[in-house]
Amino acid sequence: QDGDLKFPLESVKKLKELMDGNRHINPRMMVPMASYSPCQEKHLPEEFWPVCKREDAPMIFRRLSLAAEDDLCEICANAACAGCF
Repeated sequence: QDGDLKFPLESVKKLKELMDGNRHINPRMMVPMASYSPCQEKHLPEEFWPVCKREDAPMIFRRLSLAAEDDLCEICANAACAGCF
């Protein structure tokens, strides 16, 4: 979840994979993560297509990607979780 937007956890994990894969490009050619948007990725789950029309899409994608970090349990990745840390 990001604000009033809600997405399935599996889709968010796929988004994270896409965004992490983009980091392995030559660092000289890389766009800063804050301005990167996976909207041009052909494997972007369709739940995220409406986000691509928003001005704040890169930040939404970044926050969702951070929520799917591997070191967090799936319960703690949920914004409604409290006290997990």
